[in-house]
Amino acid sequence: MSRNVQITFDACDPRALSTFWRDVLGYVHPGPPGVVVPEGGDPLAAWDVFLEQIGVPEDQRNSRSALDDPDGAGPRLFFQQVPEDKVAKNRVHLDVRVAPGLLGDERMAVLEAECERLAALGATRVRRHEPAPPMETGFIVMTDPEGNEFCLD
Repeated sequence: MSRNVQITFDACDPRALSTFWRDVLGYVHPGPPGVVVPEGGDPLAAWDVFLEQIGVPEDQRNSRSALDDPDGAGPRLFFQQVPEDKVAKNRVHLDVRVAPGLLGDERMAVLEAECERLAALGATRVRRHEPAPPMETGFIVMTDPEGNEFCLD
């Protein structure tokens, strides 16, 4: 039997990091339990109201955040606040698949365009790996705003 997984990020600022990944992946912030967020409504604003109503102190309201795949196909992402900054390389990272099936110059052009879009959202470009057939099709290593490595693939 297969299992569903949730990918959890340690973060200094869960809301900001989840918003970055929302914009990268096209995911959505779910609304609070039992709250219907109207079409076009802001689920993060709904969370602010919800957390205030249940008595969560303001300084604890950014201790966690989550994202869901609106199509229901991808894993849930969870962001939890931790006191320490990231200090070492990730042992697990995300590959953001923006150019599956593409090769050569066409592939790298798509990766470069996405790299520019993500840099505008706060990501940092680390390095580009050129295609080296037959084993390597090329990819770009980046970091999110809190320094977590990921690859554009």
